[in-house]
Amino acid sequence: MAETDFPAEIRALRATYKSIEQVSEVDKLLEDIEDLSDQAGSPNLWDDPAAAQKVTSRLSYAQSKLEKLRSLQSRIDDLEVLVELAQDEGDADSLADAHKELAGLQKSLKDLEIVTLLAGEYDEREAVVTIRSGAGGVDAADFAEMLLRMYLRWAERHGYPTTVLDTSYAEEAGLKSATFEVKAPYAFGTLSVEAGTHRLVRISPFDNQGRRQTSFAAVEVIPLIESTDSIEIPDNDIRVDVFRSSGPGGQSVNTTDSAVRLTHIPTGTVVSMQNEKSQIQNRAAALRVLQSRLLLLKKAEEDATKKAMAGDVKASWGDQMRSYVLNPYQMVKDLRTEYEVGNTSAVLDGEIDDFIDAGIRWRADNRNAAK
Repeated sequence: MAETDFPAEIRALRATYKSIEQVSEVDKLLEDIEDLSDQAGSPNLWDDPAAAQKVTSRLSYAQSKLEKLRSLQSRIDDLEVLVELAQDEGDADSLADAHKELAGLQKSLKDLEIVTLLAGEYDEREAVVTIRSGAGGVDAADFAEMLLRMYLRWAERHGYPTTVLDTSYAEEAGLKSATFEVKAPYAFGTLSVEAGTHRLVRISPFDNQGRRQTSFAAVEVIPLIESTDSIEIPDNDIRVDVFRSSGPGGQSVNTTDSAVRLTHIPTGTVVSMQNEKSQIQNRAAALRVLQSRLLLLKKAEEDATKKAMAGDVKASWGDQMRSYVLNPYQMVKDLRTEYEVGNTSAVLDGEIDDFIDAGIRWRADNRNAAK
């Protein structure tokens, strides 16, 4: 095994750290923390629970980011000292520890570097994700439910709060569609690279002849609007339908017409919500998602831009961005970045960070090439 050139590796770590520190705008980060701390200290903070949660979430994120930056700088300094002492004393155990710390620092810097690439107009927003089954019948509906679990497990691994806003169950198994929120800073910028058509190849558990089946599901990711976005929708532009919430197989979940469907007449945009027992709560949640979608339509000037931001996909052949192959071999491959892994079970259990990181870098490279 080649001997590690620690001085060169440490210089590389410092260079990477310096570039991250510059992009992170530490002075502005400190100002944001001070401002958010003042807001969090207000005695009236929890008069509006939703606004309070947003303030505390942003404060926690900013403090965590600053702590990571300071911790990394300290760890690089400590690594340099550890290497010098280990080499002077010929301490093999300390050198082994230095190798481990070097690898850990390289990974930590890589993770933090990814965040600096989230510089889009809405990247810092929370996210609303919608999954829809596509071509493939019952297998596609089952695949949509698998993807929902995958993303919820991913959020759980990171400690990101989620709320499932709507689920439309298929007749035999799985989901026709599902919509959920990820309530964490930069959730939209992070998950927006997941928008597109996902393709599953496996032996169908619903085929009594055990044949291989290809099915598709579409993932749409939009940023959650904020009160400052001022998206006004005239009442005459919205058609409101109420209906009874239902679970798998049509089993009644609610004995009142609490589910709400909003249709934006000028654009034909439809949003349904049935997560809450209250019709008022479902209507408020549906309006929030409708406003988020209309915000994108308002800001986007070209169809290509709308597709990139809102995930305008068909969920069929020729449009897929990632393949999940469970038979005749095991592999998940992103067709844009060429990143692939063989542990399909881990991916479907929410271990998708490497796919997301590769997607963010791929998008940044494309944006830079287009300038």
